[in-house]
Amino acid sequence: MTTRRTRQIADTIQQVLGTVIQNELKDPRIGFATVTGVDVSADLSYATVRISVMGDDLEQDETMQALEHARGYLRRRVAEELRHMRSVPELRLYRDTSLEYTNHIEDVLRQVEHERLLNPPRLDDEDEDAPDSPRSA
Repeated sequence: MTTRRTRQIADTIQQVLGTVIQNELKDPRIGFATVTGVDVSADLSYATVRISVMGDDLEQDETMQALEHARGYLRRRVAEELRHMRSVPELRLYRDTSLEYTNHIEDVLRQVEHERLLNPPRLDDEDEDAPDSPRSA
């Protein structure tokens, strides 16, 4: 169950990490990465950070490795913003593939639409008008 406090902490962590990744990290391996969401455990000991990364598989892997390498720095920057907390959640970084999945589903739906245009389905009304239909007798 997400409380108001955990949601506020998660939102703050997301804002801080987004700013730090875009403006402060200088590692050339880091491509275009966006923090898409943060979930904080109920005891505030862990923060699951979802990161969407653009590029091919190699670029995405390199970006995630660089972010893992910078995890200590990222946590320290979060701690600076969350000074009121006794301890700062440990960051667990995960690559968010939901955008890729969404694009895949859209491609499949486009293919289905294209196939339906080429081979439209037969409607029940068309079956009733057929001469060998039981209702036309």
